[in-house]
This record gives sequence, C-alpha cells and structure tokens, in this order.
Amino acid sequence: MPIPSTGAAQRPAALLTATLALLSFVLPLATDMYLPAFPAMADDLGTDASGVQLTLTAFLFGTAAGHLVLGPLSDRYGRRMRILTGAAVCTLATALCAAAPNLGVLIVLRFVTGFSGATGLVVGRAVISDVATGAVAARVFGGLMALGGIAPIVAPLAGGALVSNAGGCRAVFWILSGASLLMFLAALSFIPESLPKERRRPGGVGATLQAARSVLTDRAYVGYTLAFSFACGALFCCIAGSAFLLQNVLGFTVSQASVAFSSLLVTLAGQLNRVLALGLIAIAFLGIGQVFGTATALALERVPHAAGTGSAVLGTLQSVLGGVAPPIVGLGGEDTAVPLFVGMAGCSLIAVLALLLTRGGTPPPGSSRDDMEHSASAAI
Repeated sequence: MPIPSTGAAQRPAALLTATLALLSFVLPLATDMYLPAFPAMADDLGTDASGVQLTLTAFLFGTAAGHLVLGPLSDRYGRRMRILTGAAVCTLATALCAAAPNLGVLIVLRFVTGFSGATGLVVGRAVISDVATGAVAARVFGGLMALGGIAPIVAPLAGGALVSNAGGCRAVFWILSGASLLMFLAALSFIPESLPKERRRPGGVGATLQAARSVLTDRAYVGYTLAFSFACGALFCCIAGSAFLLQNVLGFTVSQASVAFSSLLVTLAGQLNRVLALGLIAIAFLGIGQVFGTATALALERVPHAAGTGSAVLGTLQSVLGGVAPPIVGLGGEDTAVPLFVGMAGCSLIAVLALLLTRGGTPPPGSSRDDMEHSASAAI
C-alpha cells in the first residue's frame, strides 16, 4: 500500500514505501536467518544452549537501546541521516560477525548490529507517521508488518541451506551484511527528509524526558504498546526455542528444521505430536500477525507530536521482551518444549489483558472517536 505523496516526500511514494518495507525486513532477517545454526554454533564455540542464545539476547537488547537513543534523536535532528548512519554501521558490524573468533566477541558485535539496525524500524515507523495518518497509516503499517512477517518463513530456509551447504553460520553473516548494504543504498536513493525543521522537537535530556512522559501518560497508547510488545514476546519465545525443539526434541536435521520452522513441514511430518506442535505454532503466528500492524498504527496515532519517541518506546519494550525470552527458554534445557509453550501462552495472555487499558480513552489529537474506530476497522 503506497504512502500518499506529500510535501515531505520528494521521491515517488511507491519507492519510499518499498524502501521502508526493506528496512522493516532486514532486522527480522538478521534475527531469524542464523537460528538453524544454533546447535552447530554451540558446538563450535564450546558453549551450551543458553550461551549461544545470548547472542540473540545481545542483538535484541542492542535493538532496544537503539530504539531509546535513535528515536528521540530523529525527533530532534530529522530522520534521513539517522537511517543512513545506522544502516552503514549495521553493514560493517554484521560483516565483522562473520570473522568473530569467539562467543564473547560475537555477543558484542551482535549488540552493535542490533543497536544500529534498529534505525530502520524506529525511524522508519516515524517516517510513516510523518507522511500518513489514520486508516492510510494503519494499512501501511499492516502491509510493512506483513512483509516483515515473511522473514521468519524465508530466513530459516535460507539459513538452513547456508549452514548445510555453504560454510555454516559465517556464511549467514556475510549474506546479512549484503542485505544491510542494500538497505543503506536504498535509503540513500529513496528516503527523503520527512521531518522539516519547524516540526522538530527541541533538544536536551529534559525535552527527551518530556516527550517520553507525554507518550507514557497516554493510557490507550500504553495499552496498544503492551499488546504489541507481548505479542512480540510470544513470537520470540518460539524463535528462541524452535531450533532446539525441532532438532533435539523432534529429531529433525538442520535442513528439515529450517523447513519446519517455516511452517512447510506440517504435511510431511509422520507423527501426530509433530503435526500438533507445528500446527499450534502456525495458529499462534496467525494471531500474532493480526496484532502487529493494527496495534502499531493505533499506538502511534495517539502521539503524532512525538512519533519518534513513541516509536522508540514501542520498539524498546518489544526488544527487551524479546531479549529476555531466549535465555529463559534456554534454561529449561535443550530437550524439552515446555518452556517454549509456557512462555508463548503467558505473553499472549498479557497482550490480551493490556487491551483493557485502551477502553474509554479520549480520541487521539486531531481525530474524532469515529475516525479512531474507522482507522481500527480499516487496519483489521
């Protein structure tokens, strides 16, 4: 769904939308592509499940920190340069991951990758809020989230093929570095500055805290943000435990596990317990996908005066919950699926309860109650 052309968008709207889609795709790709390599990485680096999952935790905590820093910075200094700088650093850090000599170095580099790569998500969402509102913004967010949702399907397949046939996890990082470079080149060519100087917020720690306070005191914003973030938490519980579930518990090979995680092996599985486990995960993915675009659009519609900060808070909580999930799931051991499903169920329940906060709130600035309800209906 192209973003309508505005005075802020000097490039064709379709190219801007496509570039924002790429920005929303690369970070999930960096999360999921190396998952099939987890058991092999544990052996190669001389660590266990929790140890190798710390690389994912570091990546997600880096993403959270990037949201906190880069979102408010984009409200103060503008969007374009934040995106270009982040994409450049992400490209370099990912390439260095391919040459990491040990687990400690890889953990640090994954943190840097997450921090810099967060720019595409947090500032990209703010760009959408700059140039689109209401039902249009909801449709765009939904479309970008759907494209981002392709990553959990495509990435494990590609990662499994690389691990099995093309040099293992180090080859995965080279491919991810190339994807980050493509993100940089696309942003350089097609993303204009969408926040004019007269709309930028004044700088300083006080101004940043004031912006954060203004979004965190909006009850409906908090409700939509918590629903989005805990839905992400459920997803990351699955992501963190999937490789060990499929390879160590269900006995799949690396290639089979990659296909299974992409929800394509259900019809090939020969045992009822395999069909049931994968089928339930697929149903959960359907529900999570419905939450992402709608909750994001409704949350940011509440805070148009501080879209970068609102996007930062949204992404930070998402990343923190995602970062906590892997080691917790890993603590249950490599040969059980119980922590994975308990974590998914708990996060999903909290996401549902969070929506109670959105009831009875005032309409977002500049919108009537009818407009709000129309936006929600259009998003769904």
